[in-house]
Amino acid sequence: MSINEALIADMTKWRHTLHACPEMAFEEISTAQLVASVLRANGIAVQEGVGRTGVVGSLSRGTGPSIGLRADMDALPLVEKNQFAHKSQHEGKMHACGHDGHTAMLLGAAVALSQHSDWQGTVHFIFQPAEEAAGGGRVMVEDGLFERFPCDAVFGMHNWPGLPLGRFAINHGPMMASFDTFEIQIQGSGGHAAMPEKSIDSLVCASHLVVALQTIVSRRLAPQETAVVSVTQIHGGEAWNVLPDSTVIRGTVRCFSIETQRRIHALLTELSEGTAKTHGATASVSYHYAYPATINTVAETDMAIAAATATVGPDQVQRDCTPSMASEDFAFMLNNKPGAYIWLGVDQDSSTPLHNPHYDFNDEALALGAAYWVALVNSRMGPDAR
Repeated sequence: MSINEALIADMTKWRHTLHACPEMAFEEISTAQLVASVLRANGIAVQEGVGRTGVVGSLSRGTGPSIGLRADMDALPLVEKNQFAHKSQHEGKMHACGHDGHTAMLLGAAVALSQHSDWQGTVHFIFQPAEEAAGGGRVMVEDGLFERFPCDAVFGMHNWPGLPLGRFAINHGPMMASFDTFEIQIQGSGGHAAMPEKSIDSLVCASHLVVALQTIVSRRLAPQETAVVSVTQIHGGEAWNVLPDSTVIRGTVRCFSIETQRRIHALLTELSEGTAKTHGATASVSYHYAYPATINTVAETDMAIAAATATVGPDQVQRDCTPSMASEDFAFMLNNKPGAYIWLGVDQDSSTPLHNPHYDFNDEALALGAAYWVALVNSRMGPDAR
Protein backbone atom coordinates (compact mmCIF):
# COMPACT_ATOMS: atom_id res chain seq x y z
CA MET A 1 0.00 0.00 0.00
CA SER A 2 1.99 2.98 -1.27
CA ILE A 3 1.83 6.67 -0.41
CA ASN A 4 1.26 8.22 -3.83
CA GLU A 5 2.40 11.62 -5.06
CA ALA A 6 -1.08 13.15 -4.78
CA LEU A 7 -1.31 12.15 -1.11
CA ILE A 8 2.20 13.46 -0.43
CA ALA A 9 1.12 16.79 -1.94
CA ASP A 10 -1.96 16.81 0.30
CA MET A 11 0.11 16.06 3.41
CA THR A 12 2.49 18.88 2.54
CA LYS A 13 -0.43 21.27 2.09
CA TRP A 14 -1.98 20.22 5.41
CA ARG A 15 1.31 20.60 7.24
CA HIS A 16 1.98 24.07 5.84
CA THR A 17 -1.54 25.15 6.78
CA LEU A 18 -1.04 23.87 10.32
CA HIS A 19 2.41 25.41 10.63
CA ALA A 20 1.07 28.81 9.59
CA CYS A 21 -1.75 28.62 12.15
CA PRO A 22 -0.24 27.09 15.32
CA GLU A 23 -2.47 26.65 18.35
CA MET A 24 -1.48 26.11 21.98
CA ALA A 25 -2.56 23.42 24.43
CA PHE A 26 -6.35 22.91 24.51
CA GLU A 27 -6.77 25.72 21.95
CA GLU A 28 -6.43 23.47 18.89
CA ILE A 29 -9.81 24.48 17.44
CA SER A 30 -8.93 25.10 13.78
CA THR A 31 -6.41 22.23 13.87
CA ALA A 32 -9.11 19.84 15.07
CA GLN A 33 -11.51 21.14 12.43
CA LEU A 34 -9.00 20.46 9.65
CA VAL A 35 -8.37 16.96 11.00
CA ALA A 36 -12.07 16.14 11.33
CA SER A 37 -12.81 17.51 7.85
CA VAL A 38 -10.17 15.36 6.16
CA LEU A 39 -11.24 12.23 8.06
CA ARG A 40 -14.93 12.70 7.26
CA ALA A 41 -14.19 13.40 3.60
CA ASN A 42 -12.62 9.95 3.43
CA GLY A 43 -15.46 8.06 5.07
CA ILE A 44 -13.87 7.77 8.50
CA ALA A 45 -16.13 8.05 11.57
CA VAL A 46 -15.14 11.06 13.68
CA GLN A 47 -15.57 11.95 17.33
CA GLU A 48 -14.53 15.47 18.30
CA GLY A 49 -13.96 16.96 21.73
CA VAL A 50 -12.19 13.91 23.17
CA GLY A 51 -9.97 15.21 25.95
CA ARG A 52 -11.38 18.72 25.35
CA THR A 53 -9.97 19.47 21.88
CA GLY A 54 -8.83 16.03 20.72
CA VAL A 55 -10.17 14.15 17.70
CA VAL A 56 -10.49 10.39 17.18
CA GLY A 57 -11.20 8.90 13.77
CA SER A 58 -12.25 5.26 13.60
CA LEU A 59 -12.01 3.02 10.55
CA SER A 60 -13.16 -0.62 10.56
CA ARG A 61 -12.78 -3.44 8.07
CA GLY A 62 -14.80 -6.36 9.46
CA THR A 63 -13.67 -8.18 12.57
CA GLY A 64 -10.12 -8.31 13.83
CA PRO A 65 -7.63 -6.57 16.11
CA SER A 66 -8.05 -2.95 17.19
CA ILE A 67 -5.13 -0.55 17.50
CA GLY A 68 -4.64 3.14 18.20
CA LEU A 69 -2.26 5.40 16.28
CA ARG A 70 -1.52 8.69 17.98
CA ALA A 71 -0.30 12.10 16.76
CA ASP A 72 -0.01 15.28 18.83
CA MET A 73 -1.38 18.60 17.54
CA ASP A 74 -0.29 21.50 19.78
CA ALA A 75 2.33 24.21 19.26
CA LEU A 76 4.81 26.00 21.54
CA PRO A 77 4.91 29.55 22.98
CA LEU A 78 7.78 30.65 20.76
CA VAL A 79 8.41 33.49 18.31
CA GLU A 80 9.26 31.95 14.94
CA LYS A 81 12.35 33.31 13.17
CA ASN A 82 11.85 31.56 9.83
CA GLN A 83 10.91 33.60 6.78
CA PHE A 84 9.32 31.06 4.44
CA ALA A 85 5.77 31.41 3.13
CA HIS A 86 4.20 29.05 5.68
CA LYS A 87 5.78 30.67 8.77
CA SER A 88 3.57 31.23 11.80
CA GLN A 89 0.85 33.85 11.43
CA HIS A 90 0.15 33.72 15.18
CA GLU A 91 2.69 35.90 16.95
CA GLY A 92 4.37 34.14 19.84
CA LYS A 93 3.16 30.69 18.80
CA MET A 94 5.08 28.20 16.68
CA HIS A 95 5.19 24.57 15.61
CA ALA A 96 8.76 24.16 16.81
CA CYS A 97 8.41 20.49 17.76
CA GLY A 98 7.04 19.13 14.48
CA HIS A 99 3.52 18.34 15.67
CA ASP A 100 2.27 19.81 12.39
CA GLY A 101 4.21 17.03 10.64
CA HIS A 102 2.92 14.39 13.03
CA THR A 103 -0.69 15.41 12.36
CA ALA A 104 -0.18 15.50 8.59
CA MET A 105 1.48 12.05 8.52
CA LEU A 106 -1.30 10.39 10.51
CA LEU A 107 -3.92 12.06 8.31
CA GLY A 108 -2.06 10.73 5.26
CA ALA A 109 -2.05 7.22 6.70
CA ALA A 110 -5.77 7.45 7.48
CA VAL A 111 -6.54 8.46 3.90
CA ALA A 112 -4.36 5.68 2.47
CA LEU A 113 -5.96 3.04 4.69
CA SER A 114 -9.45 4.27 3.84
CA GLN A 115 -8.76 3.59 0.17
CA HIS A 116 -7.90 -0.08 0.65
CA SER A 117 -9.74 -3.07 2.08
CA ASP A 118 -6.95 -5.66 2.25
CA TRP A 119 -6.78 -5.49 6.04
CA GLN A 120 -9.18 -6.65 8.74
CA GLY A 121 -9.82 -4.93 12.06
CA THR A 122 -10.24 -1.43 13.48
CA VAL A 123 -7.84 1.50 13.53
CA HIS A 124 -8.43 4.47 15.82
CA PHE A 125 -6.56 7.58 14.65
CA ILE A 126 -5.92 9.53 17.86
CA PHE A 127 -5.17 13.24 17.38
CA GLN A 128 -4.12 14.42 20.81
CA PRO A 129 -4.11 17.98 22.14
CA ALA A 130 -1.76 19.57 24.66
CA GLU A 131 1.33 17.36 24.62
CA GLU A 132 3.66 20.22 25.55
CA ALA A 133 3.64 20.10 29.37
CA ALA A 134 -0.17 20.27 29.69
CA GLY A 135 -0.84 16.53 29.81
CA GLY A 136 -3.31 16.14 26.97
CA GLY A 137 -2.57 12.42 26.85
CA ARG A 138 -3.68 12.07 30.46
CA VAL A 139 -6.80 14.14 29.80
CA MET A 140 -7.79 11.93 26.85
CA VAL A 141 -7.34 8.79 28.93
CA GLU A 142 -9.38 10.30 31.77
CA ASP A 143 -12.08 11.21 29.24
CA GLY A 144 -12.53 7.51 28.51
CA LEU A 145 -10.34 7.20 25.42
CA PHE A 146 -9.83 3.46 25.66
CA GLU A 147 -13.33 2.71 26.94
CA ARG A 148 -14.90 4.60 24.05
CA PHE A 149 -12.34 3.44 21.47
CA PRO A 150 -11.08 0.02 22.60
CA CYS A 151 -7.49 -0.70 21.55
CA ASP A 152 -5.45 -3.86 21.90
CA ALA A 153 -2.34 -1.68 21.61
CA VAL A 154 -1.41 1.93 20.98
CA PHE A 155 1.49 3.42 19.00
CA GLY A 156 3.18 6.82 18.84
CA MET A 157 5.87 8.47 16.71
CA HIS A 158 8.00 11.61 16.99
CA ASN A 159 10.31 13.26 14.48
CA TRP A 160 13.89 13.27 15.74
CA PRO A 161 16.56 15.81 14.71
CA GLY A 162 19.99 14.18 14.98
CA LEU A 163 18.68 11.07 13.26
CA PRO A 164 19.21 10.94 9.47
CA LEU A 165 16.25 11.15 7.11
CA GLY A 166 15.14 7.66 6.15
CA ARG A 167 16.09 6.14 9.51
CA PHE A 168 13.99 4.99 12.49
CA ALA A 169 15.13 4.39 16.08
CA ILE A 170 13.42 2.42 18.83
CA ASN A 171 14.12 0.44 22.02
CA HIS A 172 12.52 -2.40 23.88
CA GLY A 173 11.85 -0.60 27.16
CA PRO A 174 12.61 3.05 27.98
CA MET A 175 12.40 5.68 25.24
CA MET A 176 11.66 8.91 27.15
CA ALA A 177 12.05 9.87 30.80
CA SER A 178 9.44 10.84 33.35
CA PHE A 179 8.93 14.53 34.11
CA ASP A 180 8.32 15.75 37.65
CA THR A 181 8.57 19.23 39.18
CA PHE A 182 9.39 20.38 42.70
CA GLU A 183 9.22 23.55 44.74
CA ILE A 184 11.08 24.03 48.01
CA GLN A 185 10.22 26.90 50.34
CA ILE A 186 13.07 27.83 52.67
CA GLN A 187 11.81 29.85 55.62
CA GLY A 188 14.37 31.86 57.56
CA SER A 189 14.28 35.16 59.38
CA GLY A 190 14.93 38.38 57.48
CA GLY A 191 16.98 41.33 58.59
CA HIS A 192 19.57 43.94 57.70
CA ALA A 193 22.27 42.75 55.31
CA ALA A 194 24.88 44.50 57.46
CA MET A 195 23.90 42.41 60.51
CA PRO A 196 23.47 38.82 59.28
CA GLU A 197 24.09 37.42 62.77
CA LYS A 198 20.65 38.69 63.76
CA SER A 199 18.92 36.81 60.92
CA ILE A 200 18.56 33.32 59.53
CA ASP A 201 19.72 33.75 55.95
CA SER A 202 17.36 31.81 53.66
CA LEU A 203 19.52 32.59 50.61
CA VAL A 204 22.63 31.02 52.11
CA CYS A 205 20.58 27.98 53.13
CA ALA A 206 19.10 27.73 49.63
CA SER A 207 22.56 27.98 48.08
CA HIS A 208 23.82 25.06 50.16
CA LEU A 209 20.72 23.08 49.28
CA VAL A 210 21.19 23.58 45.52
CA VAL A 211 24.63 21.98 45.84
CA ALA A 212 23.34 19.23 48.13
CA LEU A 213 20.61 18.27 45.67
CA GLN A 214 23.30 17.33 43.14
CA THR A 215 24.36 14.47 45.43
CA ILE A 216 21.01 12.70 44.92
CA VAL A 217 22.10 11.33 41.55
CA SER A 218 25.86 11.24 42.16
CA ARG A 219 25.86 9.68 45.65
CA ARG A 220 22.41 8.43 46.69
CA LEU A 221 21.24 6.50 43.62
CA ALA A 222 22.86 3.40 42.14
CA PRO A 223 24.83 4.16 38.93
CA GLN A 224 22.37 1.99 36.99
CA GLU A 225 19.48 4.26 37.99
CA THR A 226 19.65 6.91 35.29
CA ALA A 227 18.22 10.21 36.53
CA VAL A 228 18.56 13.99 36.29
CA VAL A 229 17.77 16.46 39.08
CA SER A 230 17.97 20.06 37.85
CA VAL A 231 17.37 23.26 39.80
CA THR A 232 15.97 25.78 37.33
CA GLN A 233 14.82 28.69 39.53
CA ILE A 234 15.83 30.48 42.74
CA HIS A 235 13.68 33.36 43.98
CA GLY A 236 14.46 35.37 47.08
CA GLY A 237 14.92 38.98 48.10
CA GLU A 238 14.02 42.33 46.54
CA ALA A 239 16.43 44.85 48.08
CA TRP A 240 20.22 45.31 48.07
CA ASN A 241 20.48 45.58 51.82
CA VAL A 242 17.83 43.19 53.12
CA LEU A 243 18.19 39.48 53.86
CA PRO A 244 14.88 37.91 52.78
CA ASP A 245 12.63 35.95 55.10
CA SER A 246 12.20 33.18 52.56
CA THR A 247 13.64 31.77 49.34
CA VAL A 248 11.99 29.48 46.81
CA ILE A 249 13.83 26.82 44.80
CA ARG A 250 12.17 25.14 41.81
CA GLY A 251 13.32 22.43 39.44
CA THR A 252 12.66 19.20 37.59
CA VAL A 253 13.36 15.49 37.98
CA ARG A 254 13.78 12.99 35.13
CA CYS A 255 14.15 9.21 35.37
CA PHE A 256 12.87 5.93 33.94
CA SER A 257 10.94 4.16 36.71
CA ILE A 258 8.31 4.95 39.32
CA GLU A 259 10.57 3.41 41.97
CA THR A 260 13.33 5.90 41.13
CA GLN A 261 10.81 8.74 41.09
CA ARG A 262 9.65 7.88 44.61
CA ARG A 263 13.23 7.44 45.84
CA ILE A 264 14.22 10.88 44.50
CA HIS A 265 11.11 12.45 46.04
CA ALA A 266 12.04 11.03 49.44
CA LEU A 267 15.69 12.07 49.14
CA LEU A 268 14.78 15.57 48.00
CA THR A 269 12.57 15.99 51.07
CA GLU A 270 15.22 14.53 53.37
CA LEU A 271 17.99 16.80 52.06
CA SER A 272 15.80 19.90 52.09
CA GLU A 273 14.68 19.45 55.68
CA GLY A 274 18.15 18.46 56.86
CA THR A 275 19.95 21.33 55.16
CA ALA A 276 17.40 23.83 56.44
CA LYS A 277 17.74 22.51 60.00
CA THR A 278 21.53 22.88 59.81
CA HIS A 279 21.08 26.58 59.04
CA GLY A 280 18.36 27.17 61.62
CA ALA A 281 15.69 27.45 58.91
CA THR A 282 12.77 25.25 57.89
CA ALA A 283 11.92 23.73 54.52
CA SER A 284 8.62 22.68 52.97
CA VAL A 285 8.65 20.60 49.80
CA SER A 286 5.96 20.38 47.12
CA TYR A 287 6.58 17.57 44.62
CA HIS A 288 4.41 17.06 41.53
CA TYR A 289 4.41 13.80 39.55
CA ALA A 290 3.77 15.16 36.05
CA TYR A 291 4.55 12.72 33.19
CA PRO A 292 5.47 9.05 33.67
CA ALA A 293 8.33 7.50 31.70
CA THR A 294 7.63 6.30 28.16
CA ILE A 295 8.30 2.56 28.26
CA ASN A 296 7.79 0.36 25.19
CA THR A 297 6.41 -3.16 25.60
CA VAL A 298 8.27 -6.03 23.98
CA ALA A 299 5.74 -7.52 21.55
CA GLU A 300 4.55 -4.13 20.32
CA THR A 301 8.14 -2.93 19.88
CA ASP A 302 8.75 -5.97 17.68
CA MET A 303 5.70 -4.96 15.62
CA ALA A 304 7.04 -1.43 15.26
CA ILE A 305 10.46 -2.73 14.22
CA ALA A 306 8.84 -4.96 11.60
CA ALA A 307 6.83 -2.02 10.24
CA ALA A 308 9.85 0.28 10.15
CA THR A 309 11.89 -2.45 8.45
CA ALA A 310 9.17 -2.90 5.83
CA THR A 311 9.27 0.88 5.24
CA VAL A 312 13.02 1.60 5.03
CA GLY A 313 14.84 -1.73 5.25
CA PRO A 314 16.63 -3.42 8.19
CA ASP A 315 19.83 -1.37 7.92
CA GLN A 316 17.88 1.84 8.55
CA VAL A 317 16.21 0.74 11.79
CA GLN A 318 18.26 1.40 14.92
CA ARG A 319 17.25 -0.90 17.77
CA ASP A 320 19.56 0.28 20.54
CA CYS A 321 19.19 4.07 20.66
CA THR A 322 20.01 5.99 23.82
CA PRO A 323 16.77 6.90 25.61
CA SER A 324 16.07 10.61 25.89
CA MET A 325 15.83 12.37 29.25
CA ALA A 326 13.10 14.56 27.75
CA SER A 327 9.51 13.50 28.42
CA GLU A 328 6.42 12.63 26.41
CA ASP A 329 2.83 12.37 27.60
CA PHE A 330 2.16 9.45 25.27
CA ALA A 331 3.38 7.67 28.40
CA PHE A 332 -0.11 8.05 29.90
CA MET A 333 -1.48 5.94 27.05
CA LEU A 334 1.29 3.35 27.47
CA ASN A 335 0.41 3.17 31.18
CA ASN A 336 -3.02 1.93 30.12
CA LYS A 337 -2.26 -0.13 27.03
CA PRO A 338 0.70 -2.04 25.61
CA GLY A 339 2.39 -0.20 22.79
CA ALA A 340 5.50 1.35 21.32
CA TYR A 341 6.90 4.79 20.58
CA ILE A 342 9.36 5.29 17.72
CA TRP A 343 11.60 8.11 16.48
CA LEU A 344 11.56 9.17 12.82
CA GLY A 345 14.75 10.68 11.40
CA VAL A 346 14.33 14.05 9.68
CA ASP A 347 17.90 15.28 9.18
CA GLN A 348 19.45 15.95 5.81
CA ASP A 349 22.61 18.08 5.73
CA SER A 350 22.23 19.76 9.09
CA SER A 351 20.09 19.60 12.19
CA THR A 352 18.04 22.34 13.81
CA PRO A 353 16.97 21.07 17.23
CA LEU A 354 13.41 20.80 18.45
CA HIS A 355 11.99 23.79 20.34
CA ASN A 356 14.19 26.14 18.31
CA PRO A 357 12.76 29.31 16.66
CA HIS A 358 14.31 28.22 13.33
CA TYR A 359 12.91 24.67 13.38
CA ASP A 360 10.70 23.42 10.56
CA PHE A 361 9.54 19.84 10.03
CA ASN A 362 11.20 18.26 6.99
CA ASP A 363 8.53 17.63 4.36
CA GLU A 364 10.69 14.86 2.89
CA ALA A 365 9.82 12.79 5.97
CA LEU A 366 6.04 12.96 5.47
CA ALA A 367 5.81 9.99 3.11
CA LEU A 368 8.07 7.87 5.34
CA GLY A 369 6.00 8.55 8.44
CA ALA A 370 2.70 7.82 6.71
CA ALA A 371 4.15 4.65 5.13
CA TYR A 372 5.28 3.47 8.57
CA TRP A 373 1.77 3.86 9.97
CA VAL A 374 0.31 1.92 7.05
CA ALA A 375 2.95 -0.81 7.41
CA LEU A 376 2.16 -1.06 11.13
CA VAL A 377 -1.53 -1.64 10.40
CA ASN A 378 -0.65 -4.24 7.75
CA SER A 379 1.69 -6.04 10.14
CA ARG A 380 -1.18 -6.47 12.60
CA MET A 381 -4.18 -6.69 10.29
CA GLY A 382 -2.97 -7.38 6.75
CA PRO A 383 -3.18 -10.67 4.81
CA ASP A 384 0.15 -11.94 6.15
CA ALA A 385 -0.97 -11.36 9.75
CA ARG A 386 -4.06 -13.54 9.46
